[in-house]
Amino acid sequence: MAEPRTPTGILEQWRQRAHRLKAETYALYLAYRDPRTPWYARFVAACVVAYLFSPIDLIPDFIPVLGALDDLVLVHLGIALAVRLIPADVLRESRAQAQEALADGRPTSWAAAAVIIAVWILVAAITIAVIVRAARAARSAV
Repeated sequence: MAEPRTPTGILEQWRQRAHRLKAETYALYLAYRDPRTPWYARFVAACVVAYLFSPIDLIPDFIPVLGALDDLVLVHLGIALAVRLIPADVLRESRAQAQEALADGRPTSWAAAAVIIAVWILVAAITIAVIVRAARAARSAV
């Protein structure tokens, strides 16, 4: 029987979807590392996983509706494309490994965390440099 349309039921559905997305993303990462995966499937899988975990979006999240919509559309289309390109046996094994890893606890990648933090620091440094340059230009113009 379907869960009632209560806030708790809807929240649980979102949690399940988020868990499936996390498992599928981790499975793509594992398939990317498998030597049986063709180079073009690796490329697509790497792009999808990188976009999903990147702090930089095509359309920034602070733009209402469109900010979240681009993530939903691009990530799901990317996953669908990667799944079609990855050999079925590799994908099946990767999904099983992902489910097992998620059941044991959260898989952590300190290298990925370091890259994401480095990107944030770089973006912050560029933003500060642009603001300082604009402030100096405004002061000299006066």
